[in-house]
Amino acid sequence: MRFPTSRNLAGSDAMNPSPDYAAAYLAVQCDDGTVGHASVFTLGRGNDVQLAGIAALEPYLLGRDVEEMLGDLGEASRRLVYESQLRWLGPEKGVIHMAIGAVVNALFDLASKRAGMPLWRYLAAKSPEELCALVDFRYLEDALRPTEALDLLRRGAEGKAERIAELEANGYPAYTTGPGWLGYSDERLVELCELAREDGFRQVKLKVGHSIEDDLRRLRLAREAIGDNVGLAVDANQVWGVDAAIDWVRRLAQFNLAWIEEPTSPDDIFGHARVRAGVRPVQVATGENVPNRVVFKQLLQAEAIDIMQIDASRVAGVTENLANLLLAAKFNVPVCPHAGGVGLCEIVQHFSFFDYAALSGTQTARCIEWIDNLHEHFVAPATVVDGRYLAPMSPGASTQMLAESVAEYAYPNGPVWSVSTRS
Repeated sequence: MRFPTSRNLAGSDAMNPSPDYAAAYLAVQCDDGTVGHASVFTLGRGNDVQLAGIAALEPYLLGRDVEEMLGDLGEASRRLVYESQLRWLGPEKGVIHMAIGAVVNALFDLASKRAGMPLWRYLAAKSPEELCALVDFRYLEDALRPTEALDLLRRGAEGKAERIAELEANGYPAYTTGPGWLGYSDERLVELCELAREDGFRQVKLKVGHSIEDDLRRLRLAREAIGDNVGLAVDANQVWGVDAAIDWVRRLAQFNLAWIEEPTSPDDIFGHARVRAGVRPVQVATGENVPNRVVFKQLLQAEAIDIMQIDASRVAGVTENLANLLLAAKFNVPVCPHAGGVGLCEIVQHFSFFDYAALSGTQTARCIEWIDNLHEHFVAPATVVDGRYLAPMSPGASTQMLAESVAEYAYPNGPVWSVSTRS
């Protein structure tokens, strides 16, 4: 699936100036007619490589007993992650790991559909013991032991019913990246910032890192448009080295920044720690390109981040993101999921809703990213009203796309992709 977002520069940032939002989209089909859907977000070219990664996993599912797989989704996930011949291609990172995440997410979509529940409610309905059984604690026990995770989940279960009712009534805080794409004109930036304030968003995020002069001008315009009572975050999308990040953020800090996102390489734990120490009181957020739970563990152990930003399809799906949420709870670091891509708002909302309902029990300093495009292609699109995500109510993970959208935007043969417009 590929959408021509490069034509209007939606999604543009310092590292990705002209992306075409794309997804490797899959369906896990059962003989009884039930289907689980999921996707892996990409930026256009290379999506075929991601499709090949998913196709490599087909032999491990074809012909398997559905009840057996869904009865132990933790084991199903671990079987894929530790398959020895495929593991050599990672391990636990890159195309194959993201493909595993898509398959695992599709299995959870299938399981929650069969249970007649939205994914977040399906997870919240599980006991602490059942949730722990989903998590792979290998490599984590020096930071988070299974007994500690169980204690966190048992504490999180207290008052769960009341918090579920609250979520269904009031939703969950959102912040918007919509005004801040780097390719937008100043006029467009101001217009969208003003609209975001009027729409009830309590935080806006701008892309930075291409030009310090442009960043200073754009941030000044944004701050004037949103006022002093709306948060203003910035996102460098990994464009800087450590020293450049510290210097650049110090110059931008005058605009009372909520956080600096991805200031440097997502693999550089010590670099993030240096940036965090060097830009205080500006907070450091990262995670959308963190490949696995082990890197998150190290970022937390090194006190290198203030905010964890999980991604639905960068890691091995629901099970590994449960591990990430537990790590964040152990280290008392808020989770603000990354959702800047096609289909990401739809699925990551379930993680935050589950986290509040059954784990952290708080929304303090937490919000979910919102981008206001491409939702119309989903059967059960994510919805934001007055700056808050409405609770997903339809069974599943909200990952199923409309059949007509699949037909129209499939690459390279969908009608929207003529020979003259392919990239």
